[in-house]
Amino acid sequence: MHDSRVDQLARQLVRYSTQVKKGDRVWIDCFDVPNYVAVALIRAVVEAKGLPVVKLHDTLVSRELMIHASEEQYDVLAKNNLDLMKEMDCYIAVRGSHNITENSDVPAKQMQMVMAKMRPFMNERVNNTRWCVLRWPTSSMAQQAGMSTPAFEDFFFKVCLLDYAALIPAMTALKKLMDKTKEVHITGPGTDLKFSLKGLKAIACGGKHNIPDGECFSAPVKDSVEGVISYNAPTIYQGIAFDNVKLEFSKGKIINATANNTEAINKIFDSDEGARYIGEFAIGFNREIREPMRDILFDEKIAGSFHFTPGQAYEGIADNGNRSQVHWDLVCIQRPDYGGGEIRFDGKVIRKDGKFVVPELKALN
Repeated sequence: MHDSRVDQLARQLVRYSTQVKKGDRVWIDCFDVPNYVAVALIRAVVEAKGLPVVKLHDTLVSRELMIHASEEQYDVLAKNNLDLMKEMDCYIAVRGSHNITENSDVPAKQMQMVMAKMRPFMNERVNNTRWCVLRWPTSSMAQQAGMSTPAFEDFFFKVCLLDYAALIPAMTALKKLMDKTKEVHITGPGTDLKFSLKGLKAIACGGKHNIPDGECFSAPVKDSVEGVISYNAPTIYQGIAFDNVKLEFSKGKIINATANNTEAINKIFDSDEGARYIGEFAIGFNREIREPMRDILFDEKIAGSFHFTPGQAYEGIADNGNRSQVHWDLVCIQRPDYGGGEIRFDGKVIRKDGKFVVPELKALN
């Protein structure tokens, strides 16, 4: 039986998130998702009088390509993707995952080369299209979340079909506060971190780029980060699972990085010079997302969390100039059940133990 929530989600992605209008060219990128997802998106784009372009991907095939990748091969692939992206007005990606560690045995040098080759394509998509990216619920994701498959599907549609527009007034207030903030001080178990936001503008995210959504992001002045941060949300990057990540900074640079796999994490941070600097600081506040599940599109929005991201800044928006093939949203949860903590803007507490204390922001709690 067809699930009408799929059609609702497709319409939300087309009408609200990417605002497809007559004549828009819309790239629909589907990774390991059922064909009916692509069909629903095609129909929603056509209904909006847009022009759908579809690509279907399989993770096992992509893994095999990367293992045997050559620079010449990915020069061709990257150019093909970049040329097509330049023809697009909108981009919608739906990403399923049957095994989140599928790429864990791709050699690090191969992965770094592929990511570097594909970076111009990514920048074109981020900077010059109306885009939205989301996951697709699978049994594997349900297992990551510690839920049954039907329960996880209900959770998925609940958070994805949230009325994001209703959060915009409070998100806008947070953006304005971040815009005028000079110094941020974050404390918590294993964390004492200071950095500057001076001169950098924040972006409020209410379902326009990611689904699920619920964050406001900026970037620190590149060389201003000092101190230490201990992330308490488990994570996965380049197919490798990491826990207990701890970073120490001096003059903006990661000078010490440890985790359950310290060797692997330092290989990632040695990918290029920008990988040891921070490209994003964001505060998460999706009230429906409470627990981490090693899926960054969900975990970075966790209620009472923030993420502090080594690597590439969003070029042209909230941009501190940092450039890297890495962009790794590492998450720290500050609710009492995760040890608590405070975020101060210019010396004033704006969030304590995961709850906003400033009146105009309390609607985000």
